[in-house]
Amino acid sequence: MFKYKPPKELRALFIAHYAPILLIIMVGPLTAFYNIWQIPLDKFLTIFFGLIIFLIGTYIYFKWEIFWYKTFKGQLVTTGIFSYIRHPHYTSLIFVGLGLALFFYSIFALVIAIIAIPIIIWSILDEEKHLIKQFGKEYIEFMKKNPWRIIPMLY
Repeated sequence: MFKYKPPKELRALFIAHYAPILLIIMVGPLTAFYNIWQIPLDKFLTIFFGLIIFLIGTYIYFKWEIFWYKTFKGQLVTTGIFSYIRHPHYTSLIFVGLGLALFFYSIFALVIAIIAIPIIIWSILDEEKHLIKQFGKEYIEFMKKNPWRIIPMLY
């Protein structure tokens, strides 16, 4: 029986899309601690919506992680959460980053989360090149069936 082993190489972009989350976690709490870089909106609502967005991102992440762990054996996966968006992992990172920035009530963390979006899109485009090389026409057909990379009806 074939046992799938993930590739040992890590592309730089794969590592780079985690850096903003780490920065947000490091910088965000400084807003409350030093009372600086606060978002000029209602504090309670901002923190509340930040928590909701963070929880949505966490839900998407675990939905992807559990599905991926149970299903992926080296083949192209097009079912489950992948039938709605092609890159749920990246979607979860965007939601977690934005949610944490709002939860920390930090403009600086929010700027980092927004700057992370083009980095994540760049990672997606890079990954899709690899997927097209690996799966060829099968992946191109999947892209046609499911045009949404991150958020259905948006991108």
